[in-house]
Order: sequence, then C-alpha cells, then structure tokens
Amino acid sequence: MPAQTSALPLDADGKPYHRTWLVLTLLVGTFSTFVTQTLLTTAFPTLMAYFHISANAVQWLTTGFMLIMGIMIPVSAWMLTRINSKVLYLAAMVIFGLGTILAYFAVNFQMLLIARMIQAMGVGISAPVFQTIMSSVYPPEKRGSAMGTAGIVIGLAPAIGPTLSGWIIDNYNWRALFLFIMPINWLVIIISLFTLRKVLPTSKQPIDWWSVIISTVGFGSMLYGFSSVGDAGWGDPIVLITLIVGIIFIGLFVHRQLHMDQPLLELRVFKIPAFTLSTILTALAYMAMMGVELILPMYIQTVLGRSAMDSGLILLPGAIMMGIMSPITGRIFDHIGARRLAMTGMLLLTLGTAFFLSISATTPILWIIVVYAIRMFGLTMVTMPVTTTGINALPFNLISHGTAANNTLRQVAASMGTAVLISVYSSVAKLQMPSHSLLTRSPLRYQTAATNATLTGYHMAFIVSLVFCAFGFGLTFFLKAHHSVAAQQGDDAA
Repeated sequence: MPAQTSALPLDADGKPYHRTWLVLTLLVGTFSTFVTQTLLTTAFPTLMAYFHISANAVQWLTTGFMLIMGIMIPVSAWMLTRINSKVLYLAAMVIFGLGTILAYFAVNFQMLLIARMIQAMGVGISAPVFQTIMSSVYPPEKRGSAMGTAGIVIGLAPAIGPTLSGWIIDNYNWRALFLFIMPINWLVIIISLFTLRKVLPTSKQPIDWWSVIISTVGFGSMLYGFSSVGDAGWGDPIVLITLIVGIIFIGLFVHRQLHMDQPLLELRVFKIPAFTLSTILTALAYMAMMGVELILPMYIQTVLGRSAMDSGLILLPGAIMMGIMSPITGRIFDHIGARRLAMTGMLLLTLGTAFFLSISATTPILWIIVVYAIRMFGLTMVTMPVTTTGINALPFNLISHGTAANNTLRQVAASMGTAVLISVYSSVAKLQMPSHSLLTRSPLRYQTAATNATLTGYHMAFIVSLVFCAFGFGLTFFLKAHHSVAAQQGDDAA
C-alpha cells in the first residue's frame, strides 16, 4: 500500500495526489447526499395532506430510504474491490442525481417513493466509499481527527435536514426540497473528475447474487412488518408472517456469509470484540437519533401547532451543536480514546430522551430546544469516536469490510428503529383515540381526548427510544480505556 503520510501521498497507481482537495470533494458530495436522509421529516404533514396518506405510509420515504442504503452498502463493499474508487463515487453521485430529478417531477406518492429508493442506491454506494477512503488515506493516529471531520457531514447533514426542510416548505413547496440539491450534486460530479483518484487497490472478486437476494428479502420483509404495525396491529397475520419471513431470511443470510470464502458481507470482522461492541453502540445511537428526528417534528407541528419552519428552527441549535463538536470530539478521541467520550455521550443521550417523556400540549419551546441540543451533543460524543475505535481494531485489509459491516448494521438498525417508533406512536395513538360519536356530542371534549391520545403515542415512542439509549449506555462500560492500535500493526504488516 502506498504511503499516505507524505505531503503529497500516492494513489493506488503510485501517482501523487492532493489529499485535501480529494477529501473536500468527498465532504461536499457526501453532505449533499446525507442531508436527504431527514430532508423530508418536517415535510411529512405536508406530504400526508398532499398525497392523502397516513403517517405509517409517509415514513417509508425515510425508513425505506435507509433500508435501501443498508442493502446497498455490502454490495458497494464488493464494488470497492472491483471498481476504481473514483469511478465508483462518480457513478454513485450520478445515480443519486437521477433519483433527485425523478423526485422533483413525482406526480404521486408511489413515484416519489421510487425516486427516494433510487436516491438511496446512490447514497448506499457513496457512503462506504467515503468512509473507507477517509479511513485509508490517513494513518491510525490521525483517523480520529479525520473521522471527526467526516462526522461533520455524516452527523450534521441528517441533523440539519429538518431545519432546511422546514424553511423550504414554508417559503416554497415540497418539490423545492429536491430542486436545491440538484446544482450541488452536479457541481460535485464535475469537480470529482479532477480531484478524485483511485486510492484503493482493486481485484477481480465475484459477487454472490444469492446473498444480495436473500438479504433484500430478509431486511425488506422485516421492515415491512414493523412498518405495518401502526395500521394493522401486532396481531395481524401479514405483520407476523413478514416478521417471521424476515427473521428466517436474515438467518439464512448470516449462515451463508459465514460459510463462504468470499462473502458479500464479511461478518467475520465481528469476531473482533472491540469492533462488534463499537458497531452495536453506533447502531443504537443512530436508532435513537433517526427515530426522534422523525417523531419530534410531527409532535411540534401536530400538537404544538407550529409551522414546518418553526419545527426546523427548533431543531437547528442541536444540529449546530453537532457540527461544532464533531471535529472537536475527533481530536479528543486521538488523545483519550472512545470510552470516556462514549460513556458521557450516551448518558447525555439517555437523559435527554428521558426529558421528552414529559412533553405536553403546553411544553415551552425553549425547553425542547435545550433538551434536543443536549441529545445531539451526546450523540456527537458517541458516533464517530466509537466508529473509529472499531475501525482501528481491524487490520488494514479488513477496513473496507469493517466499514461496510458497520454501515450496514447502522443503517438497517436505524430504519428498523424508526419503523418501530412510528409504529408504536401510530398504534398507541390509534388505540387511545376517542370514538367519532364524541365529536358530534362534545367537540371540545373530543379535541382534548384526541390530543391526549396523540401525546400518549409520542410518550410511548420516546419510552422505546429511551430503552435503546439506556442499553447503549450500559454497553459503554465494556469499551476499552484506550483506542486500539491494531490497525497500525495491520498497516505495518501490510
């Protein structure tokens, strides 16, 4: 592997390149793709009214997006072994751009959902390419700072999505959500032609399409089951069947990967305890983040009666907090490791989530702003430091596999967690909702009862999120006090 520590590092072909320009291009491109994960969250009420759909249906625009990302990530890990990293990233940005154009011209919900899936395919390819390159072009002792910089886009982009969405919805319309992404996307494509290089070695490795099919059926079926609970209930045969089918196919996928010489997703990286623990912690953190990213804007608009713009502005300080702290926590990680950072971060995340259990129809906006900012501050101390300590525990030849496995589990867990929270909210609110006859007899009583039913749904969703956070906090005690240097040893061995 060419040395990466000189002023002008060498690419996979032994030619010098400017790392700063390469990284800057990746940062801008990845920000433009990652912001779309949550770009529609504050637009959900608008989209529900425009397309005449339920909360369970509209959440597919986000959970389906994350699921496709999760499915594409292991495929992209294989692509990284076969395709020039520059060509692969460019292809991903083109696919994402085509999905964005299709979303802008969507005439119905089905067309918009398909467009989101195409976008997700592009993001599912570009995300692991970005993280693998960031982990590969820097030595282990600098990866904390590098991944902290990466955390600005990986964490800040989804965090700022609701605010951006709210401003656009209030001043324009939902189609403008995709219009503003287009020029950034195509500018990155043009610049990438000059700044990106092949920095990862390639080889001719076949792909196991049966693994792709099995994983798609397994994860897709399980997500559909979780997403259908809100409308159909836990006892519905379709819900139970899809969940069982999902579990069976995921089990088959795991079994197949562990018995292949060249698996689609190298699950043997989970034999390294430090990596396994970091991946689980990251998944739990993203489950807590993405679920609340969807639930909170809906509460602000439906219960507090604020506009989409207001709900976005309420979440903005938390997003700014994440952007400021990501590079700082990266540098702190380089000195003290992930354990103390993760313990403090998960504690703040748990406390912040617990505070949301007391929300009501009269909760002060300032209180929501402060608590949400506390949660995002905690998340910043967990996500990238913990991810980096897991990557550092791997030898160099397993970094791309580890990145793919970490990203896959994180995205699938986030999509499942989001579907669970939305389903819990919908099913509980539906169960508590007063009968329609009360509306004709006493409209005021009906309105009060309906608001209380909706709040109960939100409270139960936050309780589920609190369980995720508390479990993650308990796991932080098992992190090692100092980050691993196994990756450095692997570099030397290579």
